[in-house]
Amino acid sequence: MNKDFCSLTALFAAVLLAAAMLPMSCNPALPATPKDLAQDALLPRPVSLEATGSSFRLTEKTDIYVEAGNPEIERLGQYLAGLLNPATGLEIGVKTTEEAPPSGHIYLALNNNGPELGPEGYQLEITEKAVNLTANQPAGLFYGIQTLRQLLPAAIEQQEKQEGPWEIASGTIRDYPTYPYRGAMLDVARHFFAVEDVKRYIDLISLYKMNMLHLHLSDDQGWRIEIKSWPNLTAKGGSTEVGGGAGGYFTQEQYQDIVQYAQDRYMTIIPEIDMPGHTNAALASYAVLNCDDKARELYTGTEVGFSTLCTTKDTIYQFIDDVIRELAAITPGPYLHIGGDESHVTPMAEYIPFINRVQSIVAAHGKQVIGWDEIANATLEPNTVVQYWSKAENAQKGVAQGAKVLMSPASKAYVDMKYDSTTQLGLSWAGFIEIDTGYIWDPATMAEGIGKENILGVEAPLWTETVTNIKELEYMTFPRIPGIAEIGWTPASLRDWEEYKVRLGKQKGRFEALGINYYVSPKVTWGE
Repeated sequence: MNKDFCSLTALFAAVLLAAAMLPMSCNPALPATPKDLAQDALLPRPVSLEATGSSFRLTEKTDIYVEAGNPEIERLGQYLAGLLNPATGLEIGVKTTEEAPPSGHIYLALNNNGPELGPEGYQLEITEKAVNLTANQPAGLFYGIQTLRQLLPAAIEQQEKQEGPWEIASGTIRDYPTYPYRGAMLDVARHFFAVEDVKRYIDLISLYKMNMLHLHLSDDQGWRIEIKSWPNLTAKGGSTEVGGGAGGYFTQEQYQDIVQYAQDRYMTIIPEIDMPGHTNAALASYAVLNCDDKARELYTGTEVGFSTLCTTKDTIYQFIDDVIRELAAITPGPYLHIGGDESHVTPMAEYIPFINRVQSIVAAHGKQVIGWDEIANATLEPNTVVQYWSKAENAQKGVAQGAKVLMSPASKAYVDMKYDSTTQLGLSWAGFIEIDTGYIWDPATMAEGIGKENILGVEAPLWTETVTNIKELEYMTFPRIPGIAEIGWTPASLRDWEEYKVRLGKQKGRFEALGINYYVSPKVTWGE
């Protein structure tokens, strides 16, 4: 009896030992959760989406694999890991590989996905076993990562560990932009915004695949970029703002930091020096810029159209050459914006030769000109871009000269306009712009004679006469900015307000996880 008992005990122990030695892969995995990719509220809406009804789950074994030998793709892998790890707590790593990785991982790679995808398109394939993101160029991988973010629960945006599970609906997305230019403009002249504020804005708009940030760096109320050859521009011209605040400015090093931060997110910084009007801060800084050689008083009001450089002085063009030279040297992007709007006290007989001459200066420093639509009254250089904000006839003049048009119609795209009569911030001279008003328009049919083939893209300007800090900035731009982003990215044939307002409403949880101070529009169907 004792002998049999000992034998049974030994057999039982052997069985337990054998079970313990079995590989972990024999343990049954959790079944994939059924999910419908078509129900995910992606902004902008992708060009093509096919759902397969299952899902991929991030686990403690998941890593991000990137193709070996490409530091830029490895950096994108690290960027993605930085987005995923704080909320999941999974400590997802980044590994290089010469071939597709084993099951259970995310894979980023460049691939020839065809000319249709262009430099910014991507293909995202999600199965129960893997997430494969491929693109023709690194920018496409970056935009695919933004889509991947939105396919995860909104809690992924939190910076502290959250409860899972972290599942991504399965299927295939093939996506690329309608227009190459999808931008926002931030006026740092009326009220100054510090480096960290600008970086936050870059992060928020890049989530929605915007790729241009136009910085309005000078105006009557302030000069915001250091020009080493004309130091008083910032010493005096940068010393105040609307309402008489302290103002501020970017050193060239700070500006370059912003430029690099934007580049890392595949966004181009476009600096604007407005001229010959909107120049009182410069006129107050240097007497020689005035026809009477008398410096103007600093200005902290909001009226426009009263200032002008002395366009008949040769000194003015030396000044402009110095400013453009220094700015071009620290701006790797192709564009410099010369303003040109609302120069009401500059006679047209002086305005036209001024714009012609400034275009040549910009070209001499290797950059392309963008200017507000009034510049189309001049003779436009090849590659000059006309930004339509006010008068269709000006933009049409630009098209007649072969110029591309950047669409920023004030009545649709100006995100400093009030939402309605109760909005505490903003202006209303271009009308109220509720969320539906800002979304329901097509750049290619906005004005006669300006078709899709004439359009470079879209931009949403934020003028800051009434906007003084980052939370006010967020309130005026969200949730309008995602709509402008979709207009720039998604084909007009796939855009529908009734469907869009539901998708936008489902961004609520993401807005809140990101800490965005957004306007809760009654026009939107808000969800989680």
